[in-house]
Amino acid sequence: MIIENIARALENDIQPGDEFIITYEHEANNGPWKRLAERRNAVVKYWQPTPISAENPYSVTYKVEELLPLVSSRTRLAAITACSNILGSLVPVEEAVKALRQRAKEQGARKVEVSVDCVAYAPHRKMDVKKWDIDYCVFSLYKVYGTHNAAAYVRSAALQTSLTSIAHHFLKVDDKPYKLQPGGPGYELVYGATAVVPYLKSLTPEDDLAASFDAIANHEQKLVAPLLRFLTDAKQANRGVRIVGTSEINLSRVPTVSFVVVGQNAIKSKDIVGAFDKKGGIGIRYGHFYAYSLVDNLRPKLDVDDGVVRISLVHYNTVEEVEKIVGHFEGSFGL
Repeated sequence: MIIENIARALENDIQPGDEFIITYEHEANNGPWKRLAERRNAVVKYWQPTPISAENPYSVTYKVEELLPLVSSRTRLAAITACSNILGSLVPVEEAVKALRQRAKEQGARKVEVSVDCVAYAPHRKMDVKKWDIDYCVFSLYKVYGTHNAAAYVRSAALQTSLTSIAHHFLKVDDKPYKLQPGGPGYELVYGATAVVPYLKSLTPEDDLAASFDAIANHEQKLVAPLLRFLTDAKQANRGVRIVGTSEINLSRVPTVSFVVVGQNAIKSKDIVGAFDKKGGIGIRYGHFYAYSLVDNLRPKLDVDDGVVRISLVHYNTVEEVEKIVGHFEGSFGL
């Protein structure tokens, strides 16, 4: 709802023929912009992920060089993800935004704003809206081990020149009552009175968010490495296992790993998850995870409802748990 509210507040500043660039990601992110475009007769363009491996057509990722041709003199908004909740790959937000703004300037665009969905990014990396030079940013508090609600950042200039108030918003910033109104200061990225920041800082002796997120990223590499090595082994490749997204083991991805089993000995994603559920003790899931357009546009075509198998790991998981996952694959499917 938070992106829907921003989109509706932005409605009066959108002109017919304005262009939106969006990623093939979670419908909570791109749905509001598609509906706004329909209401205001704007045009939607898609930054599509493309394969990087000839051996695996599902090895898709977002490339900045494929974003830039979408920019024109009519570009008004780019709504992108910082991390794909299917692919697990990190979008180089700072690089992409810098290149996008430069291209838009060259094309003579009137006004370009950037919205970034950080829901799948926030548990794994530290957000930096100022460094990224973006106008809107959203994430879910429960994804960073807080309460079940969301938070948003809106640049002050956007409040003054782009958004029209659709309601009164009462927030608490640093335990002080705070009323947001047109012309006022921008939203802050607020973790709320949920002890999220103290928890994250407690993960490292430095008592510093940057240090904690560095430690999270490094630990998560230890988790994703054995899983990706197993799923991309020649035996699994011959069996029909295909990673959906990139399979490099480095800091360009988070430990969200999706895959399918295709070919002569294909296995439905639903059946793989069902076997795990039957054994118990490990929770993995299947489907499109509301990134419907991304899954639906993969080629060769997948059953979008069966989707992909997704294994989602975070910093409190252990290498032993990953080894248990691998053992389940070997025992249940002979992978």
